Amino acid sequence: MSTDSFEKLKDVISTLTGPEGCPWDMKQTPESLCDYVIEEAFELVEAIRSGDIHESMEELGDVMFLLLFIANRYEKDGKFTLAEAIDSSSAKMIRRHPHVFADCKVENQDELLRNWEKIKRTEKDESEKIFDSLPKGLPPLLKSYRINAKAARSGFTHESDEQCLEQLESEWKEWTDALAAGDADAIDEEFGDYLFTLVELGRRKGIKANSALDRTNNKFLERFSKMEDIIRADGKEITEMKLGELNELWNRVK
Repeated sequence: MSTDSFEKLKDVISTLTGPEGCPWDMKQTPESLCDYVIEEAFELVEAIRSGDIHESMEELGDVMFLLLFIANRYEKDGKFTLAEAIDSSSAKMIRRHPHVFADCKVENQDELLRNWEKIKRTEKDESEKIFDSLPKGLPPLLKSYRINAKAARSGFTHESDEQCLEQLESEWKEWTDALAAGDADAIDEEFGDYLFTLVELGRRKGIKANSALDRTNNKFLERFSKMEDIIRADGKEITEMKLGELNELWNRVK
C-alpha cells in the first residue's frame, strides 16, 4: 500500500468524523465498532479461503478501514496515536524474533515457538498466567487449538504423536462407555474431551481444526446444493425422497 493510499484513507475517515461529516460515523466509538471488526474479519477469511482475489482485496480494504477508524477514535480522545500503535507492533515483532533481528539461534520450529512464548512472558506482569491473554470470545474450536498450542509452547504436551493418538483412543472409549451407560452429562463431557484431544492431534500434524472443518463444511454444502439441483431438475422434492435415493444421489455428485 502506497503512502498516498494510506493517507487518503485516513483523510476519508477524518472527513466522515469531522464537523461536516456523517452523523453515524461521528458518534462511533471503539466499543461500538467491535462487532463490525469481527464481521468484516469473517468476510475477509471467507474470501481468502474461497480463492476470490477481487473479494479478498475488497474485504482487506474494509478491515483496514475499520482499524484506521478505531485508531482515529482513540487519537481523537487523546488515548494514543496510530503511529504509536504501529511503532509498538514493530518493536514487539523485532523483540519476539531475535533469531531474525539478533544473534539468537533456534534448531527447529518447536524451539522457535517456545522461545516466542518465553519472550512474551517477560513482557507481561509477573502475576499473569499462561492463558490470561487468551481472548475469551474465541469460538470454541479455535480456542481449543490455541489452548493446546500455548500449552505445548510451555512444555505441557504429549511426548510423541503416538502418545497423543493413544489418548485419543482412550477418550473415544470413555465416550462410548458413557453412551452405553446412558449418562447424558458424561456423554456431553466425554465428547468434548474427545474433540479437544482430536484438535491437539491435528495441531501436531500441522492441521488447524477450525479451517479444516470449515473446508469440510463448504464441501458438504457444495455437494448438497448439486444434489438439490438434480432433484429439482427431475421435478421432485428432497423431503419426499427416501434415504437410499438420497445416498445414491450423494455418491453421484461426489
